[in-house]
Amino acid sequence: MTLILVIIVGGILGWLASKVMRTDASQGIFLNIVVGVVGALLAGFLVTPLLGAAPITSGSFSIVSLIVSFIGALILLAIVNLFRRGSVR
Repeated sequence: MTLILVIIVGGILGWLASKVMRTDASQGIFLNIVVGVVGALLAGFLVTPLLGAAPITSGSFSIVSLIVSFIGALILLAIVNLFRRGSVR
């Protein structure tokens, strides 16, 4: 059940990140979900424990873990855009 929640929340975070980066029209929902989940996982594993919060994969979503996961999705989306287009945007 936790995996399904991570996919859903990661997809939402990826979609929000694509709205902020203004790349929503150029990529599909699948890439939004992948960027959101991978960004959330990376940020959750690397940054969230440093802040003393539970990672997003633990199943207990806190505001800190959601914000860190959103920032991770933004950073990963910027990296993907850099390789796809040559600019962060």
